[in-house]
Amino acid sequence: MDLDLLKQRLGRPATRLVAGGFRPTDTDDESWLGRVFLFAPDQALPLDAAGEPMLPIGQFHLPTLIPAHPQLEGVRVLTLFMSRRFPEPFEPMGANWLIREYGKHDTLVRKDLAVAASPLKAFALKSHFVERDCPLWDGGGVPLELEREVLALMRSGDINSYYDITTHCYEHKFGGFPSFCQAGVEPPDGFEFVFQVSSDAKINLNVVDSGSLLFWKNARTGEWAFYYDFY
Repeated sequence: MDLDLLKQRLGRPATRLVAGGFRPTDTDDESWLGRVFLFAPDQALPLDAAGEPMLPIGQFHLPTLIPAHPQLEGVRVLTLFMSRRFPEPFEPMGANWLIREYGKHDTLVRKDLAVAASPLKAFALKSHFVERDCPLWDGGGVPLELEREVLALMRSGDINSYYDITTHCYEHKFGGFPSFCQAGVEPPDGFEFVFQVSSDAKINLNVVDSGSLLFWKNARTGEWAFYYDFY
């Protein structure tokens, strides 16, 4: 296979998100980590299985995150909440983690609902387009056909490593491929990777040991799936 074609087939576009480093506008079309201030009129902070308020992990304004993920077509704002105690991997949404999605016609109001003693620090996000985010070699996601092509190039001496021809974004992102720390896992059939929130000292988020929160969505049912791993 032609090397340029191989690179193209290995990669997907993504939007990398970087916390802070600029003065926030504090407008409704700004994305944040460590803060959620847009709610439906009748909504408050969700409660976890222990009856405690979940932490506001992030608020994302999808129209300004280019490219928009096809699984999020029609979604204007997405908010993410999580219990202080990490859920079990692939635990169903609701008891200890929650994603809320709002369309362009949904009424949203601003509410300053703080969680007492939250460890998270609020930072607005800057987005950066990533043309080609590739799966990790030992993290799953490389199709078998393309894996064979990469191994052939390594045997022939045309490349020394898979990472000679690929790049991977480990930061917060929408799209691309998940940043597994251990060997990759596969969610149930029909789910596609959508976004991740990674450990970030600036917002005081550490996923156990420098890990990431990973989220998939089912295009047919609209159901979300959650997983995390760490070093």
